Amino acid sequence: MSYFRPTWPWGVYRPQGDSHLLREALTKATVPSGARVLDVCTGTGLIAVTAARLGASRVWAVDTSYPAVLTARCNARLRRLPIRVEHGDFRACAVGRRFDVVTANPPYVPCPDGGAAGTGRARAWNGGPDGRLYVDRLCTMAPRLLSVGGTMLLVHSALCGPDLTLHMLGEAGLKASVVARRRQPFGPVLSARAAWLEAQGLIAPGQREEELVVVRADQPG
Repeated sequence: MSYFRPTWPWGVYRPQGDSHLLREALTKATVPSGARVLDVCTGTGLIAVTAARLGASRVWAVDTSYPAVLTARCNARLRRLPIRVEHGDFRACAVGRRFDVVTANPPYVPCPDGGAAGTGRARAWNGGPDGRLYVDRLCTMAPRLLSVGGTMLLVHSALCGPDLTLHMLGEAGLKASVVARRRQPFGPVLSARAAWLEAQGLIAPGQREEELVVVRADQPG
């Protein structure tokens, strides 16, 4: 499978460490031939394109950013892949649908109160005071998104509690585990918030490295 080199305009979250970790996890998970896939917070469409190339018969990609939607549509059409990109909240776009595979790279960076949504590019990473605003929504919605035997792959920082993610998914009746990890230095956003993160007790004094995790959740067959 050739490497994906997406096109993106200013204002769209470009693929970074979390995107590539999720892509690797999706590749290893094996997308069933003919699978129906939902990619939440698609950004440039990297994961949606990967799913289509791995054998999915239909891929729905969702994002609340208009520039991201246009970018993902462009990248899908350039490659002539069966991807439908929709604008809006995944909870509304996915109503009445079930998917064999759900992938998600939601905003998960902790931010001060009032900065959950943000503006411009910040909407792609601001995840509320503890980083779990959108992660929790995905955990709650997962059982209604997955078909019998379906799988969700969710990437986020260890700063926002992988154990809580596993607990919520387990309580929802899904079998959940961490299937991929990656450590990397803080990027510009976390570096700028390091003092605030320390004050909130979210990182240790002087910590300037985070761990990314991919959580896999399976709907029992």
